[in-house]
This record gives sequence, C-alpha cells and structure tokens, in this order.
Amino acid sequence: MSTAIVTEGRAPWLRKALPAAFLLASAVNLVTVSTGHSVVETASKALLMPLLAATAALAGAPRLLLVALAFGWGGDVLLSFGGNGFLFGMGSFAVGHLVYLALFRRHGTDRSRAESVGSAVVYAAGLAALMALLLPGLPADLRVPVAGYSCLLTAMAWSAGRAGRVAAAGGALFLLSDSLIAAEMAGWGPLPVHGLWVMTTYLAAQALLAVGLLGHIRPGAPRAAAVTASGSAPATP
Repeated sequence: MSTAIVTEGRAPWLRKALPAAFLLASAVNLVTVSTGHSVVETASKALLMPLLAATAALAGAPRLLLVALAFGWGGDVLLSFGGNGFLFGMGSFAVGHLVYLALFRRHGTDRSRAESVGSAVVYAAGLAALMALLLPGLPADLRVPVAGYSCLLTAMAWSAGRAGRVAAAGGALFLLSDSLIAAEMAGWGPLPVHGLWVMTTYLAAQALLAVGLLGHIRPGAPRAAAVTASGSAPATP
C-alpha cells in the first residue's frame, strides 16, 4: 500500500487556496519579523507549517513528510516561548530531522560514490569549522545540545541530496538558517534584520524540502507544488 496521501476528488479550490494562504502567512510573518509586531509574528508563525503540511497533503505527500512538518511546527511554537522553550524547540526540530532522514532513506536514490563522498566531505568540513567558531561563544550548558543538534542537522542536509537538487537546496538552507541563530547566540552578530534572514531561509528550506521530496517521489509534482505563487495544483497520478 502506498504511503502517500491520496487526494482524488478533493475540492479543486483548496489546491489554490492553501498555497496562497501559505504564501500570505509567510509574507505577513516576514514583514512582522522586520517591523517588530510580536503578536502578529507569533500568530502567523504558528500557521506556517500547518498550511505547508496541508498543501503537501493535497499534493500526495508521504505521511512521514507531514510528520516532519508537524515537528517543525512544534519547534516554531516552542521557540516562541523563549527560555527553556529554546531547548524543547530544538528537540522538536531534531525529531523532525530524524523523520527527514527516514524519508530520504525510504524514498531517496543512491548517488554516485564521488558525489556522495564529495558532499560528505564538504558538509563535514563546514560543520567542523562552524563548531570551532561558535561553540566557545555559546553558554556552557548549550554547547553539548547545540553540537549534537548541529551534527544531526548536517546529516539531514547531506542526506537531502538523495531526493534531488531541490531537496538538497532545502537541506542546505535549513543548515544556514540555524547557523544564523547559533551565530547570534555565540556573539557573532546579529546581522541587520537578523530575524528576517533566519525566517526567509527557514521557510525556503521547509518549502524546498517538501517540493523536492514530492517531485522526487511523484515526478512532475513540483511544477504545481506547495509554494508556487500561482497556486497551481499538482497532477494526480
């Protein structure tokens, strides 16, 4: 039995409304991140992953993708509380990365040895450099959790290449987004409009991971996938 959500017979308007709602919520969130309207920012942030997951479900997403996005939503919400919410949010994202790893293992394809080893070396070197630069500046109680999370995130980003270039770009952007957060915590920055950079790369990462996986599992799906501005719908097999 297929693990994909079957969308035959669903209301066609939803195929346009849900991507449009995701784009609108993303735009509102990015504007409020930049302007400091915290209540609207928090509310819009809580809508992002549910809307992306609903859009992916209509496009025939595997259930594991919806689970990964659900843990991403958990991370988004928990991080909004601050304090200990940071560790719980990081834990939720970590579980989501484990689910992504399972997805890439189940639905990905083997890469050439040269491509696999080459990308692994690049990611390993990047991780080592990042840890050397950032860990000394982090609070002592966060160094081990952040190091462990960073290793898991890097493994996910590397593994995303098994689902094609679009998913690989999503994995790399996820790593970049979280690196920006870690850099600020370690005293490197923040960049101008730091929150805008973090959320832009994060939203692009989750969207590209979803679109890349859908296109890899169901060729042709990305043409009308989750986050296109036109809101066009993927072909139903």
